[in-house]
Amino acid sequence: MPAPRLRILLGSAIAIGPGKADLLEAIDRCGSISAAARAMGMSYRRAWLLIDTMNRCFRENLVTAAPGGRRGGGAALTPLGREVLARYRDMEAKAAASLAAEMASFRELLQSDRSD
Repeated sequence: MPAPRLRILLGSAIAIGPGKADLLEAIDRCGSISAAARAMGMSYRRAWLLIDTMNRCFRENLVTAAPGGRRGGGAALTPLGREVLARYRDMEAKAAASLAAEMASFRELLQSDRSD
């Protein structure tokens, strides 16, 4: 079912969007970039590149990471990361509520049997 998808741009970079928000939640839940990437079915490199983009777009890092090794590694959201994630999810909810009637009308214009 089609739904609006919110993306916040900084120049040509997507500072945060649905996938990056999901990645932040996965890091918060899993405590590591590699575990979050596995949970989302993406490579560690892809997850790291997404985090790097987010960290460069905001005034402070959204995610901090400690390298692995004997004592293990890990990753965590910073206070700004938690704030950005909460604000983004709030914006998504407000956008969906605001567009609910228009989206219902728009869905009637779409083919119902397309899966792509």
